[in-house]
Amino acid sequence: MTKASAPVSVPHHYAIALGSNRLHARHGRPGAIIAAAIEAMAALGIGITRLSPTIQSAPIGPAHRRFANAAALITTPLDPPALLALLKAIEYDFGRRTAQRWGDRVLDLDIILWSGGAWNSRSLTIPHPHWRTRDFVLEPLSAIAPHWRDPVSGRRVRHWQAISQKGRI
Repeated sequence: MTKASAPVSVPHHYAIALGSNRLHARHGRPGAIIAAAIEAMAALGIGITRLSPTIQSAPIGPAHRRFANAAALITTPLDPPALLALLKAIEYDFGRRTAQRWGDRVLDLDIILWSGGAWNSRSLTIPHPHWRTRDFVLEPLSAIAPHWRDPVSGRRVRHWQAISQKGRI
């Protein structure tokens, strides 16, 4: 007779982009907000496997202040919609409210890549639709996951960063 075992949840791996450009009453400046967001994710059971250095970037769109940006590689048993809900709850806890697109924000947490490849639903698209053209995502992500392949193009993160940098010359 064999012993029945509980189902084993397979961990998912994700690349998450973090950004902030507003002060927070408790956490302070944007760089400290990113560090606090990483702590909040870890406290909720998300495994942080790698964290990039935090960089500064110019705002795009109507935002007024420079951003602090970073990337994290995480593991979690959560599927993409469940992870998105958790990340949105963390943003809300940090004071993020629905606001102007690309405006100033206390915290922005975006799912960029997922070990399961592509995901497409009404509320979530993985890979993130704009990650390949944003230096503030490519630079930190390339520091921690240069060999991760884009499931759409097959190119590695470092290739997208090289293309982006070449476009600035």
